[in-house]
Amino acid sequence: MRIAGSTVLLTGAAGGIGRTIAHRLAARGATLLVTGRRQEALQSLAATLGARPIVADLADRADVERLAQEAGDADILIANAALPSSGEVLDYTPEELDRALEVNLRAPVMLSRLLAPRMVAAGSGHLALIGSISGRTASPASSLYNATKFGLRGFAHGLRQDLHGTGVGVSIVQPGFVRDAGMFVDSGATPPAGVRTVSPDQVADATIGAIEGNRAEVNVAPLELRLGSAVGGLFPGLAARVQRRAGADRTLRQIVEAQRGKR
Repeated sequence: MRIAGSTVLLTGAAGGIGRTIAHRLAARGATLLVTGRRQEALQSLAATLGARPIVADLADRADVERLAQEAGDADILIANAALPSSGEVLDYTPEELDRALEVNLRAPVMLSRLLAPRMVAAGSGHLALIGSISGRTASPASSLYNATKFGLRGFAHGLRQDLHGTGVGVSIVQPGFVRDAGMFVDSGATPPAGVRTVSPDQVADATIGAIEGNRAEVNVAPLELRLGSAVGGLFPGLAARVQRRAGADRTLRQIVEAQRGKR
């Protein structure tokens, strides 16, 4: 799927990683539909890039449907928006739990469902879902986030099979710890010992590469994290022991405390 000349709906566009993806798409000649909850930040980004802003709260089901209607001409969906959803699930209120599930999982699933029929009819399109390495292996204090990202990965691979032969591709892009912008760096936490980070530019480039190459899964992380997540997916008990020894608990406690107010 070519980026140049296509119309792209990008969710979570006003965030750090979203802004980087938006700038990359604009540079590649895409017509941008950018969406997020923060009207002022969204309009500023849209003015800079010549994009069309659509303010929407992905935790609101009516807003998700309205967004799909207003962005009905999109050739490409990049579902980037997500809530941190860190912390032990027993600390969440039912309302906070529902909001995490709505934004991180239901919204990208529903947007895919609502936008894909037009793409199928046209014989061309792409659905790119931004997941996380946390969708490959579990971590402490991340059960809710793991649930949404595991679910998103499963949905992407299943939907890709359903749409095979229609001309519509589906990709899951899974970053590891991202520096300089995004939820991890905003928390002020440091990664576990021996684990390196990636840049927002790497995430943006991987997303564009996944779309243009119609790649099923792209893991944007250093080798040690890609290997660790692959092993962790096969041997979760071993992964839990390795994470404890590497100091993952310390990192995740830092993240939880910093993100507590963003549920």
